[in-house]
Amino acid sequence: MRIGILFGGSSEEHPISVKSAQEVAKSLDTGKYEPFYIGITKNGAWKLCDGPDANWENGSCRPAAPSPDRSVHGLLVLEEGKYETIRLDVVLPVLHGKLGEDGAMQGLLELSGIPYVGCDVQSSALCMDKSLTYMVARSAGVATPNFWTVTANEDIDTDRLSYPVFVKPARSGSSFGVSKVSRKEDLPSAVETARQYDSKVLIEEAVVGSEVGCAVLGNDLDLITGEVDRIALSHGFFKIHQESAPESGSENSTPIVPADISAESRSLVQETAKAVYRALGCRGLSRVDMFLKEDGTVVLNEVNTLPGMTSYSRYPRMMAAAGLPLGEVIDRMVSLALTGNGR
Repeated sequence: MRIGILFGGSSEEHPISVKSAQEVAKSLDTGKYEPFYIGITKNGAWKLCDGPDANWENGSCRPAAPSPDRSVHGLLVLEEGKYETIRLDVVLPVLHGKLGEDGAMQGLLELSGIPYVGCDVQSSALCMDKSLTYMVARSAGVATPNFWTVTANEDIDTDRLSYPVFVKPARSGSSFGVSKVSRKEDLPSAVETARQYDSKVLIEEAVVGSEVGCAVLGNDLDLITGEVDRIALSHGFFKIHQESAPESGSENSTPIVPADISAESRSLVQETAKAVYRALGCRGLSRVDMFLKEDGTVVLNEVNTLPGMTSYSRYPRMMAAAGLPLGEVIDRMVSLALTGNGR
C-alpha cells in the first residue's frame, strides 16, 4: 500500500511535526506500506524526500504536492522540468497546528480524492478553534471553562474578569502564546502575546483540578480509548513542546500513565472524551484533554485532532499503555481512513 506521509508545515509546531514523523517512520511496517515522505518547509515549499530525518531539507528532495485533480489520485513530482505522477492509496498527515490541523490540509486532500487519516474539514476546523469547541461541547452537555473571546483590536474590560485566567490564541496549539494571568494589570500584555499567534484570543477562567487526557481511536459509535493519563505539575502549566530537550523530560511536568485516579474517575474521563469526540464529529483519532476536579466532575480543556506522535507525546503513550503500540495504531488509523469513513 502506497502511503503518503505529510510532515513539517508552516506553523510554529513545525519541529514537533518532524519529530512525530520520525517516530511514525520507525514504527511503520514497510512490509505492508511503501512510504512516500512529503516534507513541507517552514516557508511552505513541498518536497518529496527520503525521510523525515533532522536534515531532510538538505537531502535529495524533489518539489512535489498532492494533485487536486482526482484523476491523478496522488502526487505531482517535478523531475528535470517535467511532472511525473505517483499514485497514493492513502495519506497520513503528521501535521500539527495551522494549515495542518485546522481543515486546510483536509480540504486539499478532499479535492485530491485521496483517503486520509483523521478528522474531516468540518471537525478539524471546529476543534482548532477553542471557542467553537466549547460551544459545541456545551450543547452536548459537557462542562467547559467560562470564557471570553477577544477579536483583533478589541478593548478588554479587565475589571469584569475573575482572576486567575488563562489567555491563549483561539486557534493554536502546544501552549504557544499561552499565559496565566493573576492580576488585571498583566492582562493586556498577555493578550498581545497571544495575538502574535492568532488575531482571535481566548480568555478563560482557570479550572482548579488535575490535568488529564484521553486518546480516542475510531469512527462513529465504534470507539476505543487508551489509558487515561495525568499531568503532574510542580508549577506553571504544561508546555513540554516548548522546552529545549523534551525527550529527556520536562522541567515542571511528569506524565503519569495510567493516571493515578479512581476507577470511577477513569471511566468518567473516557466516556466524556467519547462524548466530546462524537459531538464534534471527530474521525480516525483525537486526544481529548480535560480537567478532573476534586468533586469528581470533568471539565473540557481542548481537543487535538492530530496529536503529537513524538517519543514523549501523550497519545502514543496512552495507547501503548492500553496494549496498542504505535505500529498497530497506524494500521488501525489507515484502515479507518479506507473503510467506513463516510466521506
